[in-house]
Amino acid sequence: MSEDAGAHPKQKSSWLPFLSRSSTREKDTEGRTGPPKWNMGILNDRQTIEVPGSVLLLAPDKNEPLGLRNAPARTSHSSIPAGLPLPEPEVDERKKTNDGKIILDPQPEDSANDPLNWPAWRRDSALLSLGMFCMIGGGMTPILAAGFGEVARDFDVPVHEVSLTTGLYMMGMGLGSVVFSPTAILYGKRPVYLFGAILFILTSVWCALSPNFTSLVLARILQGVAVSPVECLPSATIAEIFFLHERAFRIGIYTLLLLGGKNLVPLVSAAIINRLGWRWVFWIVTMIVGFCGLLLFLFVPETFWDRMPHARKKSSTRPGMFRRFSSKQRVPQETPGTTVPVEAHLAQPAPAVTPPAESAHESTPRKPARVGFAADPETEEGEKEEKPAEAPTPALVGNESPAGPSASASSNTTSGPDPAASEKAESNSVRDAPDRRAYFAEHDSESQSIASSQRVMGEPQAYTTTMRAMPPKTFAQQLKVFHGRLNKDKWHKVAIRPLILLSYPAVLWSSVVYACSVGWLIVISESVAVIFMEGHYYEFDALQTGLVYISPFIGGILGTAVAGKVSDVIVKAMARRNGGLYEPEFRLIMAIPVAISTVIGLMGFGWSAQIGNHWMVPTTFFGIVSFGCSLGSTTSITFCVDSYRQYAGEALVTLNFSKNIFHGLVFSLFVTGWLSDDGPKTVYIWIGVIQLILLVGTIPMYIYGKRARMWTVRKNFMERF
Repeated sequence: MSEDAGAHPKQKSSWLPFLSRSSTREKDTEGRTGPPKWNMGILNDRQTIEVPGSVLLLAPDKNEPLGLRNAPARTSHSSIPAGLPLPEPEVDERKKTNDGKIILDPQPEDSANDPLNWPAWRRDSALLSLGMFCMIGGGMTPILAAGFGEVARDFDVPVHEVSLTTGLYMMGMGLGSVVFSPTAILYGKRPVYLFGAILFILTSVWCALSPNFTSLVLARILQGVAVSPVECLPSATIAEIFFLHERAFRIGIYTLLLLGGKNLVPLVSAAIINRLGWRWVFWIVTMIVGFCGLLLFLFVPETFWDRMPHARKKSSTRPGMFRRFSSKQRVPQETPGTTVPVEAHLAQPAPAVTPPAESAHESTPRKPARVGFAADPETEEGEKEEKPAEAPTPALVGNESPAGPSASASSNTTSGPDPAASEKAESNSVRDAPDRRAYFAEHDSESQSIASSQRVMGEPQAYTTTMRAMPPKTFAQQLKVFHGRLNKDKWHKVAIRPLILLSYPAVLWSSVVYACSVGWLIVISESVAVIFMEGHYYEFDALQTGLVYISPFIGGILGTAVAGKVSDVIVKAMARRNGGLYEPEFRLIMAIPVAISTVIGLMGFGWSAQIGNHWMVPTTFFGIVSFGCSLGSTTSITFCVDSYRQYAGEALVTLNFSKNIFHGLVFSLFVTGWLSDDGPKTVYIWIGVIQLILLVGTIPMYIYGKRARMWTVRKNFMERF
């Protein structure tokens, strides 16, 4: 009886904590209390609550990211700033807006060549010029949707084969993003934009002059490669030329132009096809892209600026006793060839005086490198001279292995001191270093360059160093196309990093949802000609078919406007209930309205078209699908970036690559033929079922997402490569 009586509370605690705010704390084998097992239905990591991606909301305008000391160091640059939160200095000397109400973030430098110091008209003209180019590029995917029948008649091929011009175009976009993103990181975005515009013009002429269907398909593949920069680079350009408080509005403009292009360009192309024929679509595109290319040349200069804070150089003379003693609390010591990371400066326990170096290395556990300063050659030379004379050596910060980077690279465990003791030491370390905090406050909290832990920074020939020393560049000087290599990362290493991210569960889930969110709209676009123009359904002409795109345009705008607002309200409410702790998994609640709207829209679209409802019925369902897909794409991007902020640049490439290759290309190979054989009702009911099954994967992602984030930190796949 006593055993039965004791069993009931166990059963109750197995499900009740999932619905409650938190559960009882787990105890390890030695009886120590660990983190709560559950919080808001999310499984906590068994060892620590400091998981990268989690954020402690301290006030409406202030938050504190957790897990910085567990976050791995980057070993290559990124196209999108990945911010590092900086402590506030004791004396606030940060630059502010003219009215003094907003602290500028990132902090601009004093050089007039810093893109953040450019006049407002120059920065806005760059945005609008780039936005026009993105609008045309974004609408090229379904540009022939209303002319599939005419293309099929010209080249004597089945209508369902013409959809290959869309699927293979998306394949080109996917491959192009993998090529152009690392190229832009290494050589700058300006030459990539201009090369893309030139290739865009040439491939448009090729499409217009194509003598056969094979030639048209090849031209469309290269056209996709040319257009790919509009998906993977503009967000980084906006982040480089606008302050944080200015970005939301500018990102909104870019998103509106890109979204408008995807839905309005097919409408305009339908009118052109109806009057002049499908070849004239590409002739007119050539003219418009030529004008956009001229705007890019004139108003979009190179926007790269390295904002990575550098370690201060040590004096070449030996420091006195007092200087050495004080530096134990402020300047972490490092062995030759190692890197002192930013997170190590900010978040590692304060170094303590230990016995001589031999015993210190034996007693101190090894830790993986963290994001941070790169070693300066002069500093390393100074250390080589100073170290033999120093008897007491402070514990190494960030990389405590005597073997240097190679040893730390092979050690990817997170073993270390007791978490509670580490947290206490961490706060003491930050509190006892006012000089360091004041130094960090002078720099950008969203560093354009997350430096390699082995990279040598501050070389005299570096692009940013040269720009700092130059007088303000004239308009003519800014027209220079190529500025040489901006950093020394290996191209293949930067190119492969987005693919490695597919091993991260949060990125994989985001890739699936994003691919479906955009892909289903492309699938409908490919079948619009079959449903509305061919067969016995509606018998529309090209212009009438193009007008169908007004519905998804409206639905997309409403979805984009609603997604951010509703998601933020849900996230803030859940964070308050969770004691002020925000988890990226809270974003996944939006999968519920995404599933409802997309599944109903997809099934309703095919069903209503099959039974011959009034044309407004399937058109309305098309708009509902677009609304749900906008919710899905916004949710997937925000969840992915919130989970791995330092990998935001690579993550966007991963999402676009997955969307273009794994969905756009694959479904274009068979969906229109399937539609012709079985009809829209069967096809779209099955597509709705596929969408529902994929979104059910959100449930385990919500429950195990936090543990998965910490698992990826421990495995450290990105930095092992």
